[in-house]
Amino acid sequence: MNRKKKIKTILKAKAKKANAKNNPTNKPKYISKAERAKMEEQQEDAAQQETS
Repeated sequence: MNRKKKIKTILKAKAKKANAKNNPTNKPKYISKAERAKMEEQQEDAAQQETS
């Protein structure tokens, strides 16, 4: 019984990984807090440049 269960779980895991590769996620790439702050600062600078 243990051998069957082990084989079944291994095959199930392989199938799950293969399925995950075929369906890419729509989640956006992670941007660190420091990067977000830097990008926001650059946008503010650009906005000030345009208004001046």
